[in-house]
Amino acid sequence: MKNIVARFLKDESGATAIEYGLIATGIALVIITAVTTVGGNLKDRFQDVANALVKP
Repeated sequence: MKNIVARFLKDESGATAIEYGLIATGIALVIITAVTTVGGNLKDRFQDVANALVKP
């Protein structure tokens, strides 16, 4: 029983998986923020171009 508890305490594979999950979540948040910002700016630019083409 003592051996099983010692092996359990030394096992860090779950901690590594959690760390990778947190890193992936952070990267995903950065990508979502960047795409949202660039998408909004791009939409505004296209609207400016459309308005310039429509005006006589």
